[in-house]
Amino acid sequence: MTSISNSLSIKHGLSLWCPHSSSLNRTLHSPSLPSGRSFQRRRYVVASSAFANENREFVIVGGGNAAGYAARTFVEHEMADGRLCIVTKEAYAPYERPALTKGYLFPLDKKPARLPGFHTCVGSGGERQTPEWYKEKGIEMLYEDPVSNIDIKKQTLTTNSGKQLKYGSLIIATGCTASRFPEKIGGNLSGVHYIRDVADADSLISSLGKARKVVIVGGGYIGMEVAAAAVGWNLDTTIIFPENHLLQRLFTPSLARRYEELYQENGVKFLKGASIKHLEASSDGRVTGVKLEDGSTIDADTVVIGIGAKPAVSAFESVGLNNTVGGIQVDGQFRTSIPGIFAIGDVAAFPLKMYDRVARVEHVDHARRSAQHCVKALLSSQTHTYDYLPYFYSRVFEYEGSPRKIFWQFFGDNVGEAIEIGNFDPKIATFWIDSGKLKGVLLESGSPEEFQLLPKLARSQPIVDKAKLQQASSVEEAMEIARISLAD
Repeated sequence: MTSISNSLSIKHGLSLWCPHSSSLNRTLHSPSLPSGRSFQRRRYVVASSAFANENREFVIVGGGNAAGYAARTFVEHEMADGRLCIVTKEAYAPYERPALTKGYLFPLDKKPARLPGFHTCVGSGGERQTPEWYKEKGIEMLYEDPVSNIDIKKQTLTTNSGKQLKYGSLIIATGCTASRFPEKIGGNLSGVHYIRDVADADSLISSLGKARKVVIVGGGYIGMEVAAAAVGWNLDTTIIFPENHLLQRLFTPSLARRYEELYQENGVKFLKGASIKHLEASSDGRVTGVKLEDGSTIDADTVVIGIGAKPAVSAFESVGLNNTVGGIQVDGQFRTSIPGIFAIGDVAAFPLKMYDRVARVEHVDHARRSAQHCVKALLSSQTHTYDYLPYFYSRVFEYEGSPRKIFWQFFGDNVGEAIEIGNFDPKIATFWIDSGKLKGVLLESGSPEEFQLLPKLARSQPIVDKAKLQQASSVEEAMEIARISLAD
């Protein structure tokens, strides 16, 4: 469940707070935000009887990873208790979303992940933030009530249920929604699944428990991860996608072939370069197959659509969108063009400093880091620009009894010439060299020390002897050549 959107293809402020008082109605002023843009002071009008969030000065909209890590950062600065409100469409406190297409989908006899086991911030080794944690920290949580409208002038939000929320500083962390098939081609049929939240995953698990033939549409992260989980259920599994190979935006054809062969060894079938005409259904409205443009039909009683995601910005278009990469335009402190309004995580179109371009990154690592950077900038004198290093990873076949567990990481940019080292038994590495510099590296089944080396290489972009790297007899030798290049 990872993605990056760029203006180029991947290939080529401290606030004041006033306690609740039903009779209080006064104006608070927040100091100016750090330099970098010209901001007017925000006026926060307290009129507690009119608003559902008891006049919390800080409001986070969204309940994903970014919201959870932002909450933790508020707590670390002792600015959460009685001051922070989180409003979310989800029924659960923020959790580590990548678990949904990995451990959560394991069969029941293979120890699947379940809440509260993967609430934030366990993914980075932090404290598990259960619903009780938010209560203990004095953070107000409004569940299952997404924000539908914002009035920038009045600094108010309206939720689907009609609640009116007041904010002084607002952090938009609404993330993305799954891209869907149109209803006219069967996108809403029974047995057709999208996966973005716990409810989606629970619905899919219910289908997997009764399924015989599963078709997964999409050859990206979701497609690969869901297919690996389906293997654990011993299901007839087919992946359909229009590209020439798996994860085309990152994998080279050679690297993709290695993973495709592994999946095929586990019984997964592939239909590459395929276009879907529509989904077929029985008389009771349940999906029965996938009709392709070439006239053929693939039988299926469960279909999973994993064709990407779209930033959830419909309620915040007035804040200012980036029409190239999508999402809400922000600066290096995650400030929008509206004073006192910020955007973080998947929904933020931010300056990717090290590559000098604007990007929108759908990844848990960015959600964590952007949340922490934003809140520190809001609550302290931090003024340095967010300097993110693109990072992607996947873990598949990790359930009990799996003959081989797969775990890879990629750091940097996949531009230039790709050099592949290793035979995938079990290790393989791909290095991207551009103008003599190491721009990106992907490693499968590396050691902890090797994985720790990857971000250092990608950020430093050392000059590497390409010929020497190509002659390496093993992944270990290639990684050592790259490591030594850091000192040159």
